[in-house]
Amino acid sequence: MPSPCSCMSFNPETRRLSIGLDNGTISEFILSEDYNKMTPVKNYQAHQSRVTMILFILELEWVLSTGQDKQFAWHCSESGQRLGGYRTSAVASGLQFDIETRHVFIGDHSGQVTILKLEQESCTLVTTFKGHTGGVTALCWDPVQRVLFSGSSDHSVIMWDIGGRKGTAIELQGHNDKVQALSYAQHTRQLISCSGDGGIVIWNMDVERQETPEWLDSDSCQKCDQPFFWNFKQMWDNKKIGLRQHHCRKCGKAVCGKCSSKRSSIPLMGFEFEVRVCDSCHEAITDEERAPTATFHDSKHNIVHVHFDATRGWLLTSGTDKVIKLWDMTPVVS
Repeated sequence: MPSPCSCMSFNPETRRLSIGLDNGTISEFILSEDYNKMTPVKNYQAHQSRVTMILFILELEWVLSTGQDKQFAWHCSESGQRLGGYRTSAVASGLQFDIETRHVFIGDHSGQVTILKLEQESCTLVTTFKGHTGGVTALCWDPVQRVLFSGSSDHSVIMWDIGGRKGTAIELQGHNDKVQALSYAQHTRQLISCSGDGGIVIWNMDVERQETPEWLDSDSCQKCDQPFFWNFKQMWDNKKIGLRQHHCRKCGKAVCGKCSSKRSSIPLMGFEFEVRVCDSCHEAITDEERAPTATFHDSKHNIVHVHFDATRGWLLTSGTDKVIKLWDMTPVVS
């Protein structure tokens, strides 16, 4: 190759291999039936710098790509012609496409997800949304439920209900390191998320999940009315020392440490680990509500890349330890 390879996309039906390069070119090859020969087909001058992601859409004969030049581009794979482009606010780090509606989802390093509607030679911005405090590291689209999952360097996964049109976003907190990859098993409605520290989490998405509440603002504890440390007037009037503000993860109320001394997991809200809750919410949470909705597994290597084969139920992980591992997921993804 004329330049180092940065990403690739393979279509088994056509045996078409698209390889993104550091110089911004996408090189396309057709592999022979016995996989012993690759024939160069064409090159796309797609980007000004490194290609970060490629998607080949067989039904439309489109090649979608993103680059470090902050450009999203799509080309016709038959003619090799550039059909259009769009400039994102930051370097893209996630790319998904919905064939039915021709919507493309682009996640970037700023934590934003952009939705574009693609036509044959033009695109329109549908919307942008942001829920992560870190950059988006992975995207996964479920075309049946019309749900988009985004993973982030902030250790969280967010489920965006696109099809519901109500703006519902469900947080999933189950990792201790940045989320590296997401895969979805449609037939069982289970999400597989993998993180840099080797954690593999299997989320049951076939349950009625709840949105996390907005955190409320207050100058004093909404349980005992003790002033927070910036509320000088109430501190002076009551002759009391100001307290530090916390928030209950279940109701969202602003509370002091004394009124939120308990911890609990709230799996239906996505909190598989124990989090701070106010004392009254802690009493109200039942054992049934604490039942986990995810299973946790240790791959024992720092994961950098993942591929899930849904037909066989196999998961492939590669790590910084230069080891490739193949997992039989059928005991847990079923």
